[in-house]
Amino acid sequence: MNRAKLMLCVSAAALSLGTAVPTLAQEPVTLNIWTVDKTGQPTPDLAREFDESEPNIDVVYREVNFADLMSEAMRAYSVGRAPDVFAVDNPDTAMLAANGALLDLTDMIEQSDVINVDEYFEGPMASATWDGRIYGVPKATNTIALYYNKDMFEEAGIEEPPKTWDELIEDARILNDPENDVYGVAFSAKASEEGTFQFLPFVQMAGGSYDNINSEGGVEALTFFKTLLDEGLASPDTVSRTQWASTATFNAGNAAMAISGPWEINRMADEAEFDWGVTLLPTPAEGSPRSSAMGDYNWVIFSSTKHPEEAFKALEFFAEQDKDLFERFGQIPARNDIEIPPTGNEAKDEALHVFLEQMQYSQPRGPHPQWPKISKAIQTALQSALAGSQTPQQALDQAQAQIDKITGK
Repeated sequence: MNRAKLMLCVSAAALSLGTAVPTLAQEPVTLNIWTVDKTGQPTPDLAREFDESEPNIDVVYREVNFADLMSEAMRAYSVGRAPDVFAVDNPDTAMLAANGALLDLTDMIEQSDVINVDEYFEGPMASATWDGRIYGVPKATNTIALYYNKDMFEEAGIEEPPKTWDELIEDARILNDPENDVYGVAFSAKASEEGTFQFLPFVQMAGGSYDNINSEGGVEALTFFKTLLDEGLASPDTVSRTQWASTATFNAGNAAMAISGPWEINRMADEAEFDWGVTLLPTPAEGSPRSSAMGDYNWVIFSSTKHPEEAFKALEFFAEQDKDLFERFGQIPARNDIEIPPTGNEAKDEALHVFLEQMQYSQPRGPHPQWPKISKAIQTALQSALAGSQTPQQALDQAQAQIDKITGK
């Protein structure tokens, strides 16, 4: 951190007279920035570079574990020690905004020469908006699509990846090979936000939504997931493992397909010993609407900051670096005006093309101030139906009753 940031003003006339003069110093403004980013991820480097570029701003960066992110931030806010700049998981933005914890950035963004709302994908910007006002700037974005093992498909005589749910089930049945410890498909139905992240797009593609979860489409989506588990086309630990662990099954050659995101591209390119590809998420039927999940974080400024202008200047600096976000850190900018240059790896470039197309259909979770409670109801229904303790309809009816109470329907 650059600590030699003092501006000294001395009167030349006083010096010529040899009189004693006071030294006037402008103390640097200190900005506290918190994210989950570790070394090798964007914020540590970007915070340091912003610090170095601003003589009158000192940056103090803190890495916070994901599991503690919201509790740490809210505890700090409640005692007047919140960070100035914070990267919040995008579905939690509405909760902070609705509770008055975030600075309204709408007017600052309108006056900015750097941040242009029209240059962002619709989904990420919607996640940063609450009640018609903008409370965040998308930091990066991600979504999910379908990875598939081209070698397995070719060996089985399957000419192209599945386009519909029925085709995915059919392909999974053909490719499933228990004797060789190979499952048809890998995904995560964990009782956490990861489970909701992977399940909700299928509900949306079938015509349901987070607040209409027990619709015909919601039941169809949960029945689809349940079929994959009931027929042994996916591993039994699908209900307890993370997306990262699920994709590791595919990467090791123990699953023919995997539902996962662009964060896996580099691992696939480095570790997979087979030819692989990515395709858009299958839809319920040919011509059905598409949807996909939307992940990553929004830059926000806590309303308690004493330095709103300097904090917004940090957001503008970070936004200016979006053009290099993928090349430097392997993350996809939440922008529709930035073209990611070719990597030189054909499989990676093809995968990126698919994920950028899938981004056009990504939808935020919510937004709703009570999203964690809504998501918990969806996770419980998912677990209950997949475990067989309730039918998909029963599980989703129970979830709907809880969500109706939460949303005040």
